[in-house]
Amino acid sequence: MDNKIVNQLSRLFRARFPYVYITTWEEERAITLIKKLSKSERLIRVPREVYTWTQTNGFVTNGQKIDGTNSPDKAIDFIRDCAKNAVFIMCDFHVYFGVKGRQVDYNVVRKLRDIISELKTSKFRKNVIFLASELLIPDTMQKEITILDMPLPSLDEIKAKLDKMVSQNNQIDTSELDDDGRERLCKAALGLTLQEAENAFALAMVNDGKIDGKDLAVILSEKMQVIKKTGILEFINSDIKVADIGGLENLKNWLNKRNNSWSEAAKKYCLPAPKGVLITGVPGCGKSLTAKAMSAAWQLPLLKLDFGKIFSGIVGSSEENMRKAIKTAEAVAPSILWVDEIEKSLSGMNSNGDSGTSSRIFGTFLTWMQEKTAPVFVIATANNISSLPAELLRKGRFDEIFFVDLPTQRERKEIFKLHLAKRLKNQEVASKIEVNDELYEKLANMTEGFVGAEIEQIVISALYEAFFNKRPLEFSDLENTIKNVVPLSVTQKEQILALRQWANIRAVAATKKDDMAHYSSNTDPEADVNNSRGGRALDV
Repeated sequence: MDNKIVNQLSRLFRARFPYVYITTWEEERAITLIKKLSKSERLIRVPREVYTWTQTNGFVTNGQKIDGTNSPDKAIDFIRDCAKNAVFIMCDFHVYFGVKGRQVDYNVVRKLRDIISELKTSKFRKNVIFLASELLIPDTMQKEITILDMPLPSLDEIKAKLDKMVSQNNQIDTSELDDDGRERLCKAALGLTLQEAENAFALAMVNDGKIDGKDLAVILSEKMQVIKKTGILEFINSDIKVADIGGLENLKNWLNKRNNSWSEAAKKYCLPAPKGVLITGVPGCGKSLTAKAMSAAWQLPLLKLDFGKIFSGIVGSSEENMRKAIKTAEAVAPSILWVDEIEKSLSGMNSNGDSGTSSRIFGTFLTWMQEKTAPVFVIATANNISSLPAELLRKGRFDEIFFVDLPTQRERKEIFKLHLAKRLKNQEVASKIEVNDELYEKLANMTEGFVGAEIEQIVISALYEAFFNKRPLEFSDLENTIKNVVPLSVTQKEQILALRQWANIRAVAATKKDDMAHYSSNTDPEADVNNSRGGRALDV
């Protein structure tokens, strides 16, 4: 068990705090902790008997029910009259504090307040602990109740659970479960409750009658369930590889160098887990693709945060949704949190139409980005940087800001190579076109100013033309498609130039310095958007 909550709770017991509220989904685990702590003279000086209350059974101690204590009024009377040193665990008592669809029971609240003095001054040491899965306390008791969060199971607890399950199931084959595999399985289960970890291990065992390091996918699938249950975060299952991204070598190198930076090996270098990266630039140039590729490269769950799901019509629930999203991302850490087109999410921040809800949510998110210690890597993408607030761009929120510009000539060759290789797998379809470096060079020269998404659509449209005519793909199909496309660099020329001016000071170019030399410069630099490059030309 985490020593932090043990030390906190023991101090509260010794200081005779009357009411402690512990939020947790793991009721049984919390009760076991409290019972163990209540017997320790070393930690709390005066041992206490533990009484556990539920509405169905009333108080129970040492397996014996206390008759007539089912109702909350009678339960409070029993606490007041108990002539023993005791800890009273109240399970789901928060329903009397006004859960959704139910009014506050002011009689119960008043009785709890009436016995505070008795709990503090009685010759018997008495503490009351409320256990619930959600935090809900009446306004009139905010000063009397101390709140604690039950931490998720530690690595040692998960290892102990796995070892216990293995010892109890002798028929399970563990011959291939070496120390390294055991370590990886248990680390993958970090962020799950003990019950969820037990379910995942059990599923891995019954799948094939054995458990080994290859059952990592089963553990990650259980984490997916945790994410889905929130209804706020979306789990993105991506099989895109870093090699599927054409160009952007600076950005890819920077991210690759930070792979496994949350591992035990990185601790030897005293390295902190990277906070995240902001990727801004021209639409359709691979920003979102990079986020998906890094999830596969780092073998971490990719969670997409949709701010639209954060906002809710119920007063106060939007803030709670943001806290829940953050807590979930940390629970399944190490993980990647992706905020796509973050500028749209923050568009209403400066308006007063929502009574400041947007500003409060944004403030919560910023504070968490600055102070977070859990290994949650944030990838934020943005197209319109003019909408981004200055406080988001301050150092400490993100480790680096990258600018993704229009693909260079070399990058366009790479993008064509990727998409043609991906779609020309059938020899019959590719029989009339010679796919080689000369073709890539020719296509790259014809598509100056085109973004990666436009190049992909050129290949797809050309294949549609060949399919419609029931013949193999020809070079003319690609050539004609290119001639019919008006690229983004033409339709959004002014916006791209403004992006570059911003990026020259504030961002690092995602393209390598060597690649940036490979673009055509045969027109007036001030007149052609293709002849200036945004972002500081660094090799990182």
